[in-house]
Amino acid sequence: MSTETELKLALAPDAIRALRRHPQVMAAEKLGNAQTLVNTYYDTPELALHKARIAVRTRKQGKAWLQTIKCAASSVGGLSSRPEWEHPFLGEFDFSPIDVPALRQRLEAMADQIQPVFTTTFKRETRRLTPAPEVEILMMIDQGRIEAGAASEAICEVELELVRGTAQDLFALAGTLAERAPLIPSDRSKAERGYRLFLGQPDTPRPAGKSVIDAGQSPLDAFRALAFDALQQWQHNTLGALAHDEPEYVHQMRIALRRLRCMLRLFRPALPEAFVDRWSEVLRDTAADLGNTRDIDVMLADILAPAEPEPLMAAGLLDALREHASGVRDAARASARERLTHADHGQRLLAFTAELHCLDGNALNAAADLTAFARLQLSALRKRARKRFANADILDPEHLHQLRVSLKQLRYGLEFFRPLFDGKPIKHYLSALRQAQTDLGYLNDAAIARTRMLDWADVQPDLGGPAHFVIGWHARQYARTRRRALLEIDTLLSGKTPWRASR
Repeated sequence: MSTETELKLALAPDAIRALRRHPQVMAAEKLGNAQTLVNTYYDTPELALHKARIAVRTRKQGKAWLQTIKCAASSVGGLSSRPEWEHPFLGEFDFSPIDVPALRQRLEAMADQIQPVFTTTFKRETRRLTPAPEVEILMMIDQGRIEAGAASEAICEVELELVRGTAQDLFALAGTLAERAPLIPSDRSKAERGYRLFLGQPDTPRPAGKSVIDAGQSPLDAFRALAFDALQQWQHNTLGALAHDEPEYVHQMRIALRRLRCMLRLFRPALPEAFVDRWSEVLRDTAADLGNTRDIDVMLADILAPAEPEPLMAAGLLDALREHASGVRDAARASARERLTHADHGQRLLAFTAELHCLDGNALNAAADLTAFARLQLSALRKRARKRFANADILDPEHLHQLRVSLKQLRYGLEFFRPLFDGKPIKHYLSALRQAQTDLGYLNDAAIARTRMLDWADVQPDLGGPAHFVIGWHARQYARTRRRALLEIDTLLSGKTPWRASR
């Protein structure tokens, strides 16, 4: 058995030339000519191997045939480490070389059932890089296709496989290569993508996962677990936004960045100060790079779409305004997608992942009880929100927005720490927080839309009438929602906290 440690990176086909021209790649030893690899993945009719996270594959490489068995790998930030067994394939499967008895017996029991499921065919270029003494890394550039029945999908990726050195050496090399080519770390293996094609499962935006922290963890361990989930959300939706014209990918990317910034603020006492300061700024700038696509989408769906001029006004009163907003939205989407193709977005992903893997805590982290830490931090967030509520000018949309931000941070904190506390009180409190957020979100969206529409009307006067109609149409709902939200928030911030009793 060997253990394979690799970092997988996705890139666009038109970026391969820039990668090949990187000085370190040009200076690397080229290991033979490019080879075409034909791989067939096998499973039972019930996909028992897939469910057990075992991959059984044959590979034709030139005239040689190999059999490979790989077991489950946890992949975060594109980095994976997993056991594998590889030996010649002579026309039928031979599992005797597997030195894990339970796995060998399981595969031998399935040998008569396994059948081809999908194939991957790609051309591979391999180079040996030695970026530092005692460091050796194989770089493979793969281009080809995955095929499962009539469905197919392109392959264009780079794999950095560790021969000598540490995982940090992989990230260091990837960061250097990303200076010239937009490389995005990817946790999607070819096998995972093949199964998705076989099952007819389309790629979809990835929301945040549920918190899985536990009271036995240190604050640093809890932070790392939560940050890895947000990192995967950021990564997955970056790749999705580059491949699909679906605005939800960018929205989920922004959520991942907001959650990471909230984590940094929440866990600051247990983290290196320089790490928190640097990444708070970088993550804020990364979110700003994505522009205002989401605001325009919300404006079209929640502000303009419900406003119906009939029967008192002409049915087409808002057509020009909606068309203008759609044009602004399309330009914003194109700008966000173009920004994601810049090399620095991939560099930020890689750098954050690398630092997260080797992050050290401080003295407080070693001594702190996670549940006590959570209570203190949640109470501080609630106190900050209560202070903003007490000082808010309810007629000022900016004050309401700042209150909304405080409540969102409290909600995120409660979602992060939820496994540490009794379920029912937390569930009810979170439900009330989400409703308050929804109400304040509508108020914020309406205020932003009002400002934007009036700005457009200053430049294009024919939009003034439609803009004022929409503002007037929403005025009553705005006032009613504001009254309800303030009553709900007063109750939320003045009653008992639900994070007193731990499980």
